[in-house]
Amino acid sequence: MNSSLLPERTLAELVARPRAVLDATTRAVAAGIVADVEGEGEVAALRHAAALDGWRPGDRWWFDRAALEAARASLPAGVRQDLEDAAGRIDRFARAQRDTMVDLDTEVPGGRAGHTIVPVARVGCYAPAGRFPLPSSLLMGAVTARAAGVGEVWVATPNPSSTMLGAAAVAGADGVLGLGGAQAIAALVVGIGPVPAVDVVVGPGNRWVTAAKQAVAGRVGIDMLAGPSELVVLADDGADPRVIAADLLAQAEHDPDALPVLVCIGDRLIAPVRDELARQLGDLPTAETARAALAAGGVLAVGSIRAAIEVIDHLAPEHLQLAVQDPAAVAAQVGSAGALFLGERSAEAFGDYGAGPNHILPTGGGARFTAGLSVFTFLRLRSWLAIDDPTVLAPQTARLARLEGLEGHARSAEARLPRGG
Repeated sequence: MNSSLLPERTLAELVARPRAVLDATTRAVAAGIVADVEGEGEVAALRHAAALDGWRPGDRWWFDRAALEAARASLPAGVRQDLEDAAGRIDRFARAQRDTMVDLDTEVPGGRAGHTIVPVARVGCYAPAGRFPLPSSLLMGAVTARAAGVGEVWVATPNPSSTMLGAAAVAGADGVLGLGGAQAIAALVVGIGPVPAVDVVVGPGNRWVTAAKQAVAGRVGIDMLAGPSELVVLADDGADPRVIAADLLAQAEHDPDALPVLVCIGDRLIAPVRDELARQLGDLPTAETARAALAAGGVLAVGSIRAAIEVIDHLAPEHLQLAVQDPAAVAAQVGSAGALFLGERSAEAFGDYGAGPNHILPTGGGARFTAGLSVFTFLRLRSWLAIDDPTVLAPQTARLARLEGLEGHARSAEARLPRGG
């Protein structure tokens, strides 16, 4: 009856779903905006903001730390407390991640070698504010950068509200660039006015933001090229249709292009979940968006957990909800997913709003080769070598260098040997 809400799909149909987040026109326009800002700086950034973002000459477009603190003070006490609590959880998790990385000092022939772990100096964190402002994404980027030890953190967000400015204060940002789109990414990379050029740009955004990040990748570091949000719910017969429907709707309301998918063991759950979707859509304020996403998503019934895991690894979804009897055992078998939520009580929404782990995650199959945002995004491993006795390494180094035709390298190694050695 409600099959349009979550159509039955094959794996081939789900895998074949268009995942390209950037078309050629978007890439070209965004690259042109980046080039304009590189050439003209502030003038170009504000010109594009006026044409694309509704910015008007005379509007304030950057906010220092004092402005952020004033915004935080103006927030309702409950809102401020919720933001501070979420920031605290994100910070504790990120610092625990950082503590897993340690400097290395180990023996090598004739001396020692190792690495030190150092943060980048300056980061720009983009935070969307399209249909709704997203302070949660702001916290995810800026708080994590601070936990990594980044010295200077700037936030970019279009049409900054007191909520976003206050959240930036909570996150410990040094300032806010009140621009959006490709021009904001370019401004962070180039540096305009009081906003300095950054070393890494992170954060989700629309296709213009993503295309601009692609255009500047290599000049600065980026976290990833993310597209519409995705959720796969893997459910067995013991799962609660009401909870599954709620999770699918939470994902579907993000965007008409979001991908909500149910993979179930057998087909018993399909009808109850569809009925629950119809019922819960009845009073959902974002129902129009959610219906569009559900129609483009789907349900796939398989015969076993093993078959379900094969589906998941093909999709490599951004979020994976494991509504199964033994979620930890299933999680251990999953090869590719951005973030896992183990058991029905572990709502994906908890991850979105600061339970601890980061919610900026790879989409479009990106979980096959990359991870979500974390302190690691802002850290560098810097290796070092200290040789006291070169007599072991120098002769072999010289032979290998001559094997490659690099006589200068060979002589450089031999220069470390005692004369006549």
